[in-house]
Amino acid sequence: MSFDNVYESLTEENDARWAFGTGFEDPLSGMDTSVPAGLDAAALGAYCLMLGDDALIFSHRLQEWVTNAPELEDEVAVANIALDLLGQARLLLARAGKADGSDRTEDAFAFSRAEHEFRNVRLAELGGGHFGHLIARLFVFSTWRLALLQRLETSADPVLAAIAAKGVKELTYHRDYAAQWLIRLGDGTELSHERVQEGLAEVWPYVGELFTTHPLELVDAATLRPEFDAVVDQVFAAATVERPETGAVAGVSGRMGRDGVHTEKMGFLVGELQSVARAMPGATW
Repeated sequence: MSFDNVYESLTEENDARWAFGTGFEDPLSGMDTSVPAGLDAAALGAYCLMLGDDALIFSHRLQEWVTNAPELEDEVAVANIALDLLGQARLLLARAGKADGSDRTEDAFAFSRAEHEFRNVRLAELGGGHFGHLIARLFVFSTWRLALLQRLETSADPVLAAIAAKGVKELTYHRDYAAQWLIRLGDGTELSHERVQEGLAEVWPYVGELFTTHPLELVDAATLRPEFDAVVDQVFAAATVERPETGAVAGVSGRMGRDGVHTEKMGFLVGELQSVARAMPGATW
């Protein structure tokens, strides 16, 4: 379909697809979303919510780097990684709403919850810093998440298994992209080495949480650690960087991101994420 100018393609009559309020279809449309016999529907919904929140929040952090990456090629790469994770978030949040029986949409989960209702790991909400911080966060997050989704490819829930299979292909690229940059920076100049080591020092206190199994998780997170460590050791050796010796950031009475306990950064992130939706509830454009 042709238009006289680009603005005509963004009108409601032309069924535009852009962001909040634009009428996206259910991402699971056409799929059998019934919960298989033998699976706890509430637990499945809660777990999909956790995984969806991880992707949604980290995607938001990556989007902050658009126009801030050091090269145009990396602007595109980081933006595409953010879009991959946003797509995973849509699928997982939609699955959560179908599984738990609430039929809540991905928009409802993303834009209508308070900070303490999000169930993402705290690493996903870390932000700011320089490019070395970004690469350290992306490498750790994608290495962990790839190992996790590989386990979920054989999930008893066929919907979650399909989402995981799609995500594995995307995360393989995410991890490789981050690993290449980690090696490039770590084994580069004295300054670049220092920067990426600083990034790892920032993220490392939150690594332990990734392998602390929550009662509602369908995969024993602790079993992912050997695979994670093997990849980390290989990349760190090539990058000539060391594992930080920083201690873990404790939760509150043992409660962490999966329990809705977050860092001080999370409130600002959620406020920004939901600002338009809360200012203009029900709006479409």
